Amino acid sequence: MNRRVAVPFPPQRIVSLVPSQTELLFDLGLGDRVVGVTKFCLHPTEARTQAKVIGGTKNFHFEAIAALNPDLILGNKEENYQEGIEQLAARHPVWMSDISNLPEALDMIRRVGLLTSRPEAAANLAVSINASFEALTPPATTETAAYFIWRAPYMVAAGGTFINDLLQRAGYENVFGHATRYPEVSAEALREAAPQHVLLSSEPYPFSEKHLSEFKAICPTANVRVVDGELFSWYGSRLQHSAAYFRQLRAQ
Repeated sequence: MNRRVAVPFPPQRIVSLVPSQTELLFDLGLGDRVVGVTKFCLHPTEARTQAKVIGGTKNFHFEAIAALNPDLILGNKEENYQEGIEQLAARHPVWMSDISNLPEALDMIRRVGLLTSRPEAAANLAVSINASFEALTPPATTETAAYFIWRAPYMVAAGGTFINDLLQRAGYENVFGHATRYPEVSAEALREAAPQHVLLSSEPYPFSEKHLSEFKAICPTANVRVVDGELFSWYGSRLQHSAAYFRQLRAQ
């Protein structure tokens, strides 16, 4: 992000403002250095009991963070909010990621490894994840899909997002890929787009089986199902499981 960040090496008191990067830190063997996490840092399960919960990804408890005396804060341009990050950066070393595709995610993993004195473990993880995606066999025919992240109003993942990149790698053509970011779409727009698949993400909106009929009424010929949102949107070490999940998803 063209910012110079000075960090004591190796950092000993890390605050993570991003769930997928929290999991990455633990998987790199740095759990004992993580002193602060968000309420959305669900993985690993011990993260929120071992470390202090300092609010959400878009509403930080600044006094709680200051009390932790962090020597490194990890954030993300999309998941966090600019005003809060700027306020934190005025007092603490804040390192930001900006990720919209798989190569950028792998680069982030390697950089976090370098930053935290775990370069070999991070490099091995990045190589393993990349190999799992390279082993994904392209489908004989690409099928169209709409990927929903929110309800009331309906919102989808469109072009320029990490989810869109993974959708393509999973073998789907995003019917809203011509749009950008996370636009609102109407039921009529979905009907006109006529995707072969309607994928309802388990997060951030908790879509479940009870929502299937709602979308089936709009797109009666589509294959409507709930998918694991973490495996489509978490860009840290959880990517180890994404390629296998996509292979399974396409077989259904």
